[in-house]
Amino acid sequence: MNDDMLMRVVYLLILLVCIGGSFWASMRQDLSKSMQQAAIWVLIFLGMLGGIGLYNDITNRHSPRQAVAEGGEIIAPRFRDGHYHLTLDVNGVPIDFLVDTGASQVVLTQDDARRVGLEPESLNYSGQASTANGIVRTAPVTLQSVALEGIIDRNLPAVVNDGQMDGSLLGMSYLESFRSIEIRDNALVLTR
Repeated sequence: MNDDMLMRVVYLLILLVCIGGSFWASMRQDLSKSMQQAAIWVLIFLGMLGGIGLYNDITNRHSPRQAVAEGGEIIAPRFRDGHYHLTLDVNGVPIDFLVDTGASQVVLTQDDARRVGLEPESLNYSGQASTANGIVRTAPVTLQSVALEGIIDRNLPAVVNDGQMDGSLLGMSYLESFRSIEIRDNALVLTR
């Protein structure tokens, strides 16, 4: 539980204590009316908890992932997490990537490697990469086809990471194939 969520829970608990105290004081006068009001407040409280719990899922699901503008530019709006994300078809399978200009290569997680037809257990982990979590082993692979909004690249070199990753990374070995990469109006703009 992060600090933001903890503060929300504390706020709701304080609100519950205030409402509960008011209920307790008024309960002495008319028990049936107090029980009815208590039931309404419990439903309101549960609704608020449900709304808070679903907030991130709802907002992330409706955020745009990518679009194509006129003139062949690919525009990736900044996602709610502050990063840029693109979905590419790798060997015909849609894979979500975090755009990472700090990564020198395209890096697949083991799960994404399996989804595109590779067998991570049988790969030769002969390379190494220095990450924020330390040194990890990598296996060089070649992706038969990589498609982004109609732009298709063939035989793209990539690596499969032997360590834990939250998601696959779209590094500079792919991004350098674009004529320009720029940040404009809170969006990543790729032009070929």
